[in-house]
Amino acid sequence: MDLKKEIREIQDYPKTGINFKDITTLIKNKDALNFVIDSIVDEFKEKEITKVIGLEARGFIFGGAIASRLNAGFVPVRKKNKLPAKVLTESYELEYGTDSVEMHVDALSENDVVLIHDDLLATGGTALAALRLVEKCRVKKVFFSFVCDLEFIETPEKNQVNHYKPQVLVKYS
Repeated sequence: MDLKKEIREIQDYPKTGINFKDITTLIKNKDALNFVIDSIVDEFKEKEITKVIGLEARGFIFGGAIASRLNAGFVPVRKKNKLPAKVLTESYELEYGTDSVEMHVDALSENDVVLIHDDLLATGGTALAALRLVEKCRVKKVFFSFVCDLEFIETPEKNQVNHYKPQVLVKYS
């Protein structure tokens, strides 16, 4: 399936110069939605994943379904001040500003094998922040998956994420 045809591009959103990849057009198509979930599950079904981390907000869309299909738990990584219990926090930069993400301190253990999932890899800031949260928990192993990668963006943060050889379904050169 050609997923690029399912992803709407919006010029100058959320600010001038950004070509936003809108996956809402992909997820409303049940065949495309299931193709993405099936592709990710097929890639990781033999990796003994115990927890899938979904990054707010669009990483939640696929993350729960992937976790369910992998018979794993789901852990939300949220923007600052959205989780009710004690949290770990990491700050990061993205292509249009800075932000922080948080995860409950008791979300992971040393026995976990983790898949970090998000819809888009741009600068790598959000993914690297999630990795830093996971590393604080000293998990066994970490994998990454993304629906899209903006390959034309190169940053030191993205290079660190790419060291993990993430699964990417759609590449924008």
